[in-house]
Amino acid sequence: MDVKSKAYQELLKKRPLNVQARFANEEMGLVSGRDIAAAAKKCDSIVLAANARHPLVVKGVLRAAKKKNAAVLIELAKSESTYCGSTYDNLADYALKYSTELGHGAVFGLHVDHYAIKSEADVLKGVGHLTKILNSGFTSVAIDASHLEDYDNFAATRALAGWLPPELGLEVEVGEIKGPGELSTVEEATYYIGGLNAWQIFPDYLAISNGSLHGTYDPAVGQMEGIDLTRTKEIADAIAPYGVAIAQHGISGTPLDKVSTFRKYGIRKGNVATLFQNVYFGIKMDPDTGNAITEGGTYTKEADRGISVELWEKIVAAADEKGMSRKSGDYKKLNLPFAEMILNEPQPIIDRIVDEIEWWAGRFIDAFGAEGTADAVAEIMATRPDHNAAPDRKVLCERKDFRKDNAPGKGGNDGKNYDD
Repeated sequence: MDVKSKAYQELLKKRPLNVQARFANEEMGLVSGRDIAAAAKKCDSIVLAANARHPLVVKGVLRAAKKKNAAVLIELAKSESTYCGSTYDNLADYALKYSTELGHGAVFGLHVDHYAIKSEADVLKGVGHLTKILNSGFTSVAIDASHLEDYDNFAATRALAGWLPPELGLEVEVGEIKGPGELSTVEEATYYIGGLNAWQIFPDYLAISNGSLHGTYDPAVGQMEGIDLTRTKEIADAIAPYGVAIAQHGISGTPLDKVSTFRKYGIRKGNVATLFQNVYFGIKMDPDTGNAITEGGTYTKEADRGISVELWEKIVAAADEKGMSRKSGDYKKLNLPFAEMILNEPQPIIDRIVDEIEWWAGRFIDAFGAEGTADAVAEIMATRPDHNAAPDRKVLCERKDFRKDNAPGKGGNDGKNYDD
């Protein structure tokens, strides 16, 4: 957007209070996830939500967002914040840095992805931790208590979401994102969303288990992309009366022609993480899906893409020292020790990384039908008197109908970690 336009200047005045408190004198278009969700609905589009495991992802995605005039989300999972160069402490600063370099005008939110809650103690810890995160400038939160049984998931989500500022974006989750297999059910989703509604908690998005997988699909062991769009649509239709849409996790590795159909199935947010990591590592990728291609049981580094071959060889050596296979998804955990080295690569290498991230982000924005949604965000914000983006929704359910004894009883963890 044109930073000098009346619409953009009005948008700046109506940013969330935490953003105004920290960035009052900056013309950064950091807005509430609520406004971005509303714009996607208005435009029949999907929001690109890019996991920024490395700060260069922020730069490339913001460039694409400004060029396409699209509202996007930059996100980071709670677990990612412990092993990546991007953290909840520095991501807003990187966003300001790269937005400033662009001359501002990109419209975006900062989203806390997969804020995992696995116990009552995690709820209490979350109050202090999320306070700090929101003070840094984040404008949307995904509470993920899907590790727990259905009632406990509902109760934990209700407790923490009820405490969060309602003007900020909210995503919740029922059913862990763990690939093909057990799918979230309509019964689980309606119990969970209906119960939250009864307590006046109004999410923008529901993440479900619908066959997607975080990370790379490995055909050598029988892994294939298998998002079940039929079940997705069934759940989307059931929760639509509550004003909630589907957040699709694990899009990396999904054909773009399939991605372009997601809007028909109630999906309004699309998470892309591993694909962008593949870009800055320079791993050989399927050009239609972004899935990493392994050859001979190892990732294949392409010399003319991503980081230098010399730096990649250091990363491989570090992985070997840790006993990782050379096609391990745990390569993501090498982001932190090599983050500064990536930032210190020669400028031509930085440029090619950012250019390719921008290119992929632009392809997703196009597939999601999201070009022009930044204008829709400004229009939505212009209709209200101030910063408060809390949604105007009706309570449709009664609290007495959502008890432990009538919960679907599903959920629970199988001992594995699906946090990102």
